[in-house]
Amino acid sequence: MSYRTIQLAYDGGVATITFNRPEKRNAISFELIDDLVRGLDEVAKSDAIVLILTGAGKAFCSGMDLENLKGLLGKSPEENLKDSETMVRLFRSLYEFPKVTIAAVNGAAIAGGTGLALLCDFTIAVPEAKFGYTEVRIGFVPAIVSTFLLRQVGEKQARDLLLTGRIFGAEEAARMGLISEIVPAENLLTRARELAALLMENSAASLRLTKQLLTDHARSEVDTQIEAAVRANAGIRSTADFREGISSFLEKRKPVWTGK
Repeated sequence: MSYRTIQLAYDGGVATITFNRPEKRNAISFELIDDLVRGLDEVAKSDAIVLILTGAGKAFCSGMDLENLKGLLGKSPEENLKDSETMVRLFRSLYEFPKVTIAAVNGAAIAGGTGLALLCDFTIAVPEAKFGYTEVRIGFVPAIVSTFLLRQVGEKQARDLLLTGRIFGAEEAARMGLISEIVPAENLLTRARELAALLMENSAASLRLTKQLLTDHARSEVDTQIEAAVRANAGIRSTADFREGISSFLEKRKPVWTGK
């Protein structure tokens, strides 16, 4: 397959997907979503045992692309629902991925970037990495990512991160159990490959069936929560605060909220 926004490489039993929009800090565009979903499908069907996910340049993934943000204004309810379902497909493709996944977080991973980084089975990060569920700061609802965050850190910490929208660093993420290890930048991919090699000492069939078991355990609850999340994600887009949040972010000014 050909991809415009990601690079996909194989080395033995390891596949590596690299977000390849460094000039945009690897922001999530609809094209990147399509490329990543197709890339994940290709790796799932390959002989690879482990997938490493990382970013080109200084950022892992900085959240939604500005041009796509502009395009969200004025969409119909049906279009908003379709967009929400597209984002769900991306996150579920990674959460339910049949191979073991390692996120090598080389820099900022914000909003949807945080979601992608922390959905992997293992997340290792450089000391300078930054995370944040910043959706409420621009009039969004962190609906889809909340489904998975609640399972990772529990309700109290999830409320803190989702309601404040604050940025937090690698050390705090490690204390909460969101990342597995902090690694100097020059050693990041080497460490990811070392972890992949350790995993590949195990039975590939056992790894695959263990991941399937974990996914199946969570499926019923995740299905219910995702259904509500899609409605919330689409519903917020019809509000005045959503329009103000996006407009103020694009115009680089402080938002004026009305609560409507």
